[in-house]
Amino acid sequence: MSFLDIDEHLFELVELIEFDRSPLTDIKEVGPCDIGLIEGGVCNAENVHVLRAFRRNCKTLIALGACAVNGGLPAQRNHLPLSECLREVYQFRPGIANGQIPNDPELPLPLDKVRPIHEVVRIDYFLPGCPPSGPAIWKFLTDLIAGRTPRLTGGLLHYD
Repeated sequence: MSFLDIDEHLFELVELIEFDRSPLTDIKEVGPCDIGLIEGGVCNAENVHVLRAFRRNCKTLIALGACAVNGGLPAQRNHLPLSECLREVYQFRPGIANGQIPNDPELPLPLDKVRPIHEVVRIDYFLPGCPPSGPAIWKFLTDLIAGRTPRLTGGLLHYD
């Protein structure tokens, strides 16, 4: 959603790049690309699979936001055993009667810990923030597209 906060710059960006797999498209597989943006931490086996495939296809991969950079808020569960988290959510939460932990083979296998993405694949750039602001994303991308090393200063980086 923060990406969409670049507002009218989206129209300028569309003139500079071609979107592949994104929330703006319905493409399920990603092909070779120059720049990949990935957000969110790695919390299940499917995340690992998708992230590795994405890395193979991206010349440059950017970790976008606190969850991608360091695990963010979801990583707060890391100090608890996964089994305890699952029991709390699916069995003992107020309002749940006869709850059970899902055991469907179609559901991604949760990892014991939420990991930042750089623990799974090589990352070329990190864009921190929770979330990074639209202006920071715009500046970062336009620097990169223009062949400049992205540098964010001043009010573009903030931690609210």
